[in-house]
Amino acid sequence: MRAFTYERAQSPADAAAAVQRQPGAKFIAGGTNLLDLMKLDIEHPAHLVDVNRLGLDRIEATPEGGLKIGALVRNSDLAADIRVRQGYPLLARALLSGASAQLRNKATTAGNLLQRTRCFYFYDTSKPCNKRTPGSGCAAMEGFNRIHAILGASDQCIAVHSSDMAVAMRAFDARVETVSASGSSSSSSVRQIPIADFHRLPGATPHVETALAPDELVTAVVLPAPLGGRQLYRKVRDRASYAFALVSVAAVVVREGRTVTQARLAFGGLAARPWRNEEAERRLVGTDGGADARRAVADLLLAEARGHGHNDFKIPLLRRTLDVTLAQAMTTA
Repeated sequence: MRAFTYERAQSPADAAAAVQRQPGAKFIAGGTNLLDLMKLDIEHPAHLVDVNRLGLDRIEATPEGGLKIGALVRNSDLAADIRVRQGYPLLARALLSGASAQLRNKATTAGNLLQRTRCFYFYDTSKPCNKRTPGSGCAAMEGFNRIHAILGASDQCIAVHSSDMAVAMRAFDARVETVSASGSSSSSSVRQIPIADFHRLPGATPHVETALAPDELVTAVVLPAPLGGRQLYRKVRDRASYAFALVSVAAVVVREGRTVTQARLAFGGLAARPWRNEEAERRLVGTDGGADARRAVADLLLAEARGHGHNDFKIPLLRRTLDVTLAQAMTTA
């Protein structure tokens, strides 16, 4: 690990200003991803700004009937909150399927959104990786790419985003609140980013992973009012625990009688961001969710899917996982 300096921020605006002042600075909270990357010489910030004492660890009701989740709320606390379990059970299930209990006790809401890919070649500094070293190439293209993307990839990068929580947040159309330093040392700038716009696809710049500016601190994630309906999260992985998704499906299905009136489908393990296809969701609305409707949804979702050799199996795996998840969603809760 390389030498770095450290400070504790006193407020969100203070933290943003501290990162703006010092080139190469980064925020640190739980550190469950950043510290590992520092030890492996993948991340090497010159300065760390500790944001743990900023009071961003509360879950609060919003006037619109939703929830405002502080950036520092630990994953275990979020999954256990009774309001989440009752109104957003999909989110609780997604959180509990991720990592280990020890990591969930430390990992934060913002950190979960911002975690970096688990691509083998990103972690191996002896191999080229455009995400780690722009312009060096992508070893995964011709290498062992079993865990890699089948949607939204480019010829520069086929890595996937690994968060389970972010998939559930995408299904709920969450918004990410941030604060950043402005041109004046005495003020700061606040904004909300729809989660659909938060994570970026690789394109020609796979090292640019989110819509955040370098000095922009995530302060909260806001969920709209609960959707109700049947909510399921199914994660397919190589082992039963402490493994990232090969394919995951987050499904929210609202019905009147036997007819689907609203559907939300989000997917993990497929792309550099949680994946949604609103056209596929609309194909389910107005149907009884039977086999023909489920097949049509999968056909739309997979129309542009492309395997890269070792991960070709993800295409039929996603089709089967989606089918069984939707079939279960059509049963009585």
